[in-house]
Amino acid sequence: MKQTFYDSPLGRLIIREEEGVITEIGFSEEGIVAEDTPLLSEAKKQLDEYFRKKRKVFDLLLQAEGTEFQSRVWEEMLKIPYGGTATYGEIAERIKSGCARSVGQACNRNPIAIVIPCHRVVGKAGKLVGYAGGLDKKDALLKLESDE
Repeated sequence: MKQTFYDSPLGRLIIREEEGVITEIGFSEEGIVAEDTPLLSEAKKQLDEYFRKKRKVFDLLLQAEGTEFQSRVWEEMLKIPYGGTATYGEIAERIKSGCARSVGQACNRNPIAIVIPCHRVVGKAGKLVGYAGGLDKKDALLKLESDE
């Protein structure tokens, strides 16, 4: 496993690569040893473009490790367009499995923040609830995507 960091406008992100795929992007305060590879450099470049509103869709090889249910939730989240949202209940209906609470738990375990856009999943009536990076970051990401 190789890892690097990216200092985003919302704080430091750790980016991990294993066997040619991105396996983790998450908020991290820790100091880490940076090992840039072509894929990690590309991930940082695409994140930079995203935060500068130059990129709406990521094009990275991803491998998020989780249960079959979590993987289905994460795949469905990838279908939520930039600037859009879906509720936890809507995701449960779309995958025809689980409930809003179980979708929320899967979102909380999303290992590839921002790229797998769990920040676009909201509570009933658009209420901001639950985000592993903190609700302030979820709010900031949604505002970034809506201010066109």
